[in-house]
Amino acid sequence: MTISSSLLARYEAVRSASMALAEPLSDEDCCVQSMPDASPIKWHLAHTTWFFETFVLERFEANFKPFQPAFRMLFNSYYNGVGAKHPRPQRGLLTRPDMAEIEDYRSDVDARIEALLLIAAAPTYIPSSELEHLIVLGLNHEQQHQELMLTDILHLLSCNPLHPAYDPAPYVPAPAAPPLQWQTHPAGIVEIGHLGGGFSFDNELPRHRHYVEAFELASRLVSNAEYLAFVEAGAYDDPGLWLAEGWDWLRANEITHPLYWRQSAEGWSEFTLHGLVPLDGERAARHLSYFEADAYARWAGARLPTEAEWESAAAAAISPSPAQPPAQGPELSQLFDTGWQWTSSSYAPYPGFQPAGGAVGEYNGKFMVNQYVLRGASSATPPGHSRPSYRNFFPSHARWQFTGIRLARSV
Repeated sequence: MTISSSLLARYEAVRSASMALAEPLSDEDCCVQSMPDASPIKWHLAHTTWFFETFVLERFEANFKPFQPAFRMLFNSYYNGVGAKHPRPQRGLLTRPDMAEIEDYRSDVDARIEALLLIAAAPTYIPSSELEHLIVLGLNHEQQHQELMLTDILHLLSCNPLHPAYDPAPYVPAPAAPPLQWQTHPAGIVEIGHLGGGFSFDNELPRHRHYVEAFELASRLVSNAEYLAFVEAGAYDDPGLWLAEGWDWLRANEITHPLYWRQSAEGWSEFTLHGLVPLDGERAARHLSYFEADAYARWAGARLPTEAEWESAAAAAISPSPAQPPAQGPELSQLFDTGWQWTSSSYAPYPGFQPAGGAVGEYNGKFMVNQYVLRGASSATPPGHSRPSYRNFFPSHARWQFTGIRLARSV
């Protein structure tokens, strides 16, 4: 069995989507790094290309020759097994290579990957499951960076006092948020982790059993209007609502509201990809840290769900199974199209987790410390990229991502 020719079409689509995201930006926009956690757009475009050159072409291309030997160090992110890396906080200092050379780099690697895939699609080709796996991993890796491109450019433009818009299209207000209701799930043993039959990251495996007590899950995410009530109730000045580390984080950084909210004599506004717009109360509250999500849940008389609760509920909503105890109550909305949802679960390996061998094995496993799991997807996530078993993760103070709150309660 040869590698499917449809993989070539998917490769071309994903790679083109990254360039389309950069299209509205100037070369100056693409070079700047607004904080150490973010990366310049130019670096994202180069690093995702580096992944294919380093892990695919070096391994499978006959007579491999790098496009530019210095790029091996320059655009390595965190793969210690590959070699040296340029310091992450200094990516914004890389005025050279310029955007034109990065585009040439992408075009060169694309042509070589496409040639490799055409060879692999021929009936006479001796198949390699490793080649197909690395191509698919690289495409999913690039889709992760596509979301990061949007979150990073949003943060960058938010630092500009001119409030420039990434997307010049008029902002469309969200429809009225339906009343928040509760879906009830009985206690029992649930299975979580990837089912198989498609791509998954290694941190979604192995599938295993987990006991959950009876719980309730909110039908939608917390809205801006609901979160504004939390802000105006003085919650950011109430130490009783916050974890100790969260309270120290608030005080040290003088945080009094969500990251992109602005207050003026005219009221509250929010910086978005459409620029600065009046705060839309019906829109889901996003760009919140774990600390903020946890404090809001406590203030609301609820809590954050565990990842086992979230996944079992989401899986049942998408594809009900006789093995899954039926839930009672309203349908769940905003699972994958609005904001990533914080859980109370620390990011840790599943029982029996085994990272892949070699440098590719550094993809997820080595980050399983001091982070919390988020579930779902956001409006910035490429369509079809996520699934119920997908495990996103960030440290508790991170809030430049499209992160929101889905409440849970114990029954």
